[in-house]
Amino acid sequence: MPKPIVRIYTDYKSPYAFVANKRLFALEETHGVALEWLPYTLRIAEFMGTVEERTPHFWRKVRYAYMDARRYANAQGLVMKGPRRIYDAFYSSVGLLFAQRHGFFRTYHDTVFRKFWSHELEIDDLAAITDVITSCGGSASAFDVYVNGSARAEHDRIIDEAEALGVFGVPTMVFNGELFWGGDRIDMLIERIEKPETIEAALGSRHRKPA
Repeated sequence: MPKPIVRIYTDYKSPYAFVANKRLFALEETHGVALEWLPYTLRIAEFMGTVEERTPHFWRKVRYAYMDARRYANAQGLVMKGPRRIYDAFYSSVGLLFAQRHGFFRTYHDTVFRKFWSHELEIDDLAAITDVITSCGGSASAFDVYVNGSARAEHDRIIDEAEALGVFGVPTMVFNGELFWGGDRIDMLIERIEKPETIEAALGSRHRKPA
């Protein structure tokens, strides 16, 4: 029997995606699912506005969000330093796709997250991401060909498909067509994995005409 698939959209510059990793990877062992990891590269200015447009209220929310994420990080023994600037995570995102194809996804994934949040890696620096690729056993020249070839089109297609599903942030998990956004929805995701009939019944009742 094929394993149930949980698709996970992630972005290396998201603190909440970082701290959700441990519980998500554990699902492979605890619930026998297959995880399908895909990039959803956040366009910060698109949903947060320009720096000049941001209000004091906005910055209070941002400071709280990082404090909250740091609590989860500390509980896992993870280092989480606030980002030094706004990043375009395209190179790290397509590095994820490249690493999957060449059999070193987990090493790459853990390395990029750990180094970025400890200020040891600039995820928008092609040379820096290439160094991670080679440290994981990948080919720098093959990655260069991919980045300068089909990577952009593949990346953008994945983003378009995600948004067609309703994805707007990370981490977002998709199971049986249902979306779960944020690490605090993992328990709800587990409930669906354990009792998939609960969502099927709920969805069916929505479309059932009253007697």
